[in-house]
Amino acid sequence: QVQLVESGGGLVQAGGSLRLSCAASGRTFSPYGMGWFRQALGKEREFVASVSLRGGSTYYADSVKGRFTISRDNAKNTVWLQMNNLKPEDTAVYYCAARRPGLDYTAAAAYTYWGQGTQVTVSS
Repeated sequence: QVQLVESGGGLVQAGGSLRLSCAASGRTFSPYGMGWFRQALGKEREFVASVSLRGGSTYYADSVKGRFTISRDNAKNTVWLQMNNLKPEDTAVYYCAARRPGLDYTAAAAYTYWGQGTQVTVSS
């Protein structure tokens, strides 16, 4: 079992920045690819970003490419999502998740462990 706890969400004005953190406990998370998803009110959960086991490869949804950066530190059992130039449409609950390698990193169903989520609200 891997327990994931997100933090760092909040209210920010458009154009601002936030850094989300996801701390893992229990089993080490180094064997897992890590991802961030988000779910806006009334919408389906969508892929935001993913990072490979050692952090060498990163992947982003087109909507956040160039603005968000995902990174991880296996020694600290932590993954981050740096979000810059935030827009009102980025408003959502953001979830951290862990998946076994080789699975579709954009698919929520590929992820085994999920955090409880952290709210990000971007005002215009």
